[in-house]
Amino acid sequence: MSDDLIQRVLKAIATSKRIPLETVKIDSQFQELGIDSMDAVEILFALENEFDINIPDDEVRSVRDVRGMCEGVEKLVAAKAAGAAASGPGGAASGAPSGAQPTQ
Repeated sequence: MSDDLIQRVLKAIATSKRIPLETVKIDSQFQELGIDSMDAVEILFALENEFDINIPDDEVRSVRDVRGMCEGVEKLVAAKAAGAAASGPGGAASGAPSGAQPTQ
């Protein structure tokens, strides 16, 4: 996992939760950061915008810590890059799985 990806996730969490960046660590648990379900939704949107990805709701429910969030984002970014590479320039890859419902 790249340091850049980790830092971008940490910053999105800190900004969404309005807490100092230095308090968010890769090994932080959401509970210890005071992240509740409403915060999680805000963080989800921030990460989708930051990385231009679509995070499935069912995957988010199982994540309980910053490391898990980073790993999930990394997988989605890699999948998006693979899809974009497969479709080539001007392709129809949107980053969202076929048939995916837009998040609300």
